[in-house]
Amino acid sequence: MLNQLFDLTGRTALVTGGSKGIGKSIARGYAEAGANVVITARHEDELQAACAEIGDGLDVQVAYRLCEMTDRAQCDDMIRSVQAEFSIVDILCNNAGSNAPQPLVDIDDADWDRVLELNFTSCMRLARGFAPAMIEQKWGRILHISSIMALTSAAGRGVYSGTKAALVGTTRAHAIELGPHGVTVNCLAPGPVATDMLTTMLSPEQRAGFCDRASLKRLGETIEMVGPALLLSSDAGSYITGAVLVVDGGVICRSF
Repeated sequence: MLNQLFDLTGRTALVTGGSKGIGKSIARGYAEAGANVVITARHEDELQAACAEIGDGLDVQVAYRLCEMTDRAQCDDMIRSVQAEFSIVDILCNNAGSNAPQPLVDIDDADWDRVLELNFTSCMRLARGFAPAMIEQKWGRILHISSIMALTSAAGRGVYSGTKAALVGTTRAHAIELGPHGVTVNCLAPGPVATDMLTTMLSPEQRAGFCDRASLKRLGETIEMVGPALLLSSDAGSYITGAVLVVDGGVICRSF
């Protein structure tokens, strides 16, 4: 019975930002659970390599779409292309995201617009595009990769925190709208995970600070996001919607 709860055989999952980091690990998890998988990113060489890794040894279809998520026309074309090939996307994992740390008084309008478009607006547009088919079949999973920075923050992180918190708000509204149709909408909120983005943004001292703050005294690994994502993307999580699942090694347990 447990295997059936997490079984995604016959489903199709789309993961944005799926060529590396958390997105690639989640995509591999979906594929191992039996789903056909489509990943998107901006660099074709990375997408090709990721597809080979995600599908290695598995009898599922793994495809990619080159897409700049801040380009609305490209997003719309990608939605139509995936629907034409796979008909229905049963699971949408909005993982693509970026950060542009800046103090409030130095926020650059172009950076604000880019991060808002990527981290928030594109998530809405993809959910809007794929939800009608989920509604029609009365089954669907929408999973937004938010962050613990939606629930807490730090100086200079206003743009990133704002977009990740916005995902939480829309998740709850859309969970109410789509719930009667058998479609769940949830957020996964990772803490500090050893991705390329985190390791390049943080100094060794900052990484050590995150490790010290975490109850588990280490950074998370991308593979540790797979189990929670599978829970929220399968029948195992059929009664979970409008939720924010924090997976942070105990970072936000501390009050100071």
